[in-house]
Amino acid sequence: MRDVVGLTPLLAFAGFAAVAAYVQTLTGFAFGLVMMGAIALVGLLPLPDAAAMVGMLTLVNATQMLIQGGWREIARRELRLILVASLPSLLVGYALLEWLADTRADLLKIGLGLVIMMSSLQLAIRPAGLAKRSSDASFVGFGVVSGLMSGLFATGGPPLVYHLFRQPMPHVRIRETLVTAFGAAQVVRLILVAASGNLPTMSPVALVVAIPAVMLMTYSARRWPPSLSQGTMRKIVFVLLFLSGLSLALPTAMHLAV
Repeated sequence: MRDVVGLTPLLAFAGFAAVAAYVQTLTGFAFGLVMMGAIALVGLLPLPDAAAMVGMLTLVNATQMLIQGGWREIARRELRLILVASLPSLLVGYALLEWLADTRADLLKIGLGLVIMMSSLQLAIRPAGLAKRSSDASFVGFGVVSGLMSGLFATGGPPLVYHLFRQPMPHVRIRETLVTAFGAAQVVRLILVAASGNLPTMSPVALVVAIPAVMLMTYSARRWPPSLSQGTMRKIVFVLLFLSGLSLALPTAMHLAV
């Protein structure tokens, strides 16, 4: 299994983590999408290992954001509904990952590329806001889909982002609720990874390098947010994600078609 050793892979891994943490801290999502897309695109790690590492770093980012005061803004009722639905379905998604990684790795890569591309389009087209809060059942339904994606790719953000950004809630409440939901999902996912004996074999040095990068960029994004508007930030992230998803899925799909 490929291991992250040597200076260049370590710097690349830390760089991906830093960019992902910055984006997630500003928007409330996209950590897993940015990191999984970048890692898969350059072939830095097998996808199951990459998902485990992304989970660890997502948890670092979420914990730091909550410690810095984010816990005060959480929409607690909505969060409970999401977690009740997403955590059980995460188990199903993880089982699918184990099966596909062993039998159809190409399909797994295409699936990740499509998820990233569709998520980027979601960024480009901001969902129309609702006049009143959606039903409890809708939060449960989107939580189920998010849990499946968290289990498969450690990226459960797209369905929850779409649903929460339509709700009549302040942006800061949406952001902190998303971050908390993702952090809780990663705790469960990491327990599954450890219990199944699938902890990544990459050098521990990679985490030692990446964790400070995540913490620094999380603090910087909260302390000194850029002067870019939310719309401009979303467009930049859209372009990066769409191109990475296309570059990941298209060559693999063409290879299978030959």
